Amino acid sequence: MPHFHQDTQALLNVSEAAANQHAGSTRRFALQAALGVGYAAAALPVMAQTAIKTSAQGLVSGEVMVDVNGFKMPAYRSAPEGAGPWPVVLVISEIFGVHEYIADVTRRLARQGYMAIAPELFVRQGDPSAYGEIAQLQSEVIAKVPDAQVMSDLDATVAWAAQHGGDTRRLAITGFCWGGRITWLYAAHQPLVKAGIAWYGRLQGQSTALTPRHPVELVASLKAPVLGLYGGADTGIPQESIATMQQALAQGNSAAKASTFVVYPDTPHAFHADYRPSYREAAAQDGWGRLQAWLQKYL
Repeated sequence: MPHFHQDTQALLNVSEAAANQHAGSTRRFALQAALGVGYAAAALPVMAQTAIKTSAQGLVSGEVMVDVNGFKMPAYRSAPEGAGPWPVVLVISEIFGVHEYIADVTRRLARQGYMAIAPELFVRQGDPSAYGEIAQLQSEVIAKVPDAQVMSDLDATVAWAAQHGGDTRRLAITGFCWGGRITWLYAAHQPLVKAGIAWYGRLQGQSTALTPRHPVELVASLKAPVLGLYGGADTGIPQESIATMQQALAQGNSAAKASTFVVYPDTPHAFHADYRPSYREAAAQDGWGRLQAWLQKYL
């Protein structure tokens, strides 16, 4: 178990108890979900107790295993009870992995009538909940995750959904921070995607062997319109980057031209993350409403 500050241990205990209440969760995921909130509490203790909690009552919610060419990848799935088929929304986490906040996002979507699946895309490289420093987590886990691996894992998740009550003819993707960038990439990769919602995902960056192309370079390949929800005071994503992306979209194909940005003035990065001090209720609620409208329009 990672070493947390003593003043966050009570929060960790509360988080673990809450995670264990979700129907269908295994002990392994319940503990991991708790540790995810524990990690956030250790790094950012102010908001840890005010996270939104969505009941799993009336839902099928918990861990599943997705086969990726023989490798068993864990994922957290939430869907309405019943046979379906349900439209599918892939939920892509921040660098902190699939902890309780991300699991709750899947339950929020399930309550709107979607099968929402959050795959653990870092599982081969390491466990984000085991790190107490963001810089170390970035260098030892996140920086080692190839985009090609992520695309393959998401393709396998879509295939799993199609076999377990998901209607992948109605497929969308949404992601936060690291997952926001992946949202753009997957909307350019997978022809089945009908809509994307990217929450403050990076648009430009240095090309590497593992991350060869970034969203602004993939505009011509977009298969579906993407709604970008960004903060005007995000110090990690300059407004110039958004402007460059908007210009590229305006000159792109029909999916690119249908894509749009909403930039919330004086709003920081991670404004939807209700367990962190960066949370901004008004922007988060407005963005969530726009997400629902985007899904209803395109699925």
